Amino acid sequence: MRGVGRLTMVVALLVLGACGEMPSRRGTPPPAVETPAQRALQAGVRAYDDGQYASAEQQLQQALQLGLAAPQDRVVAHKHLAFIYCTSRRVTECETQFRAAKRADPAFTLSRPEAGHPLWGPVWQRVQQP
Repeated sequence: MRGVGRLTMVVALLVLGACGEMPSRRGTPPPAVETPAQRALQAGVRAYDDGQYASAEQQLQQALQLGLAAPQDRVVAHKHLAFIYCTSRRVTECETQFRAAKRADPAFTLSRPEAGHPLWGPVWQRVQQP
């Protein structure tokens, strides 16, 4: 009888252990682990949105140096750096960042309002020419 009792307990523990697992959410990817590069990117975009351009530039450059894995993340960093550079009249650096964004994602484009901006719009148009 002792062997049956132990077997019953083992089976019960296995069943309870299985019940403790999180239910599957089909179609929902597991939460991504945020990397230091992604944290720097988020901080840079937040600083940009808050008008803290020097801090944004530093954070965005750091994000790129830390190695953003996703092409879309690299596009975001390069695009915001281009905006910062064009706004501060560093046209060569602005063009370089737009080109880097296109290398990260050849389909990258600016929205209509972005492309029409008086400071970076003309630089963007030059980058579009073959």
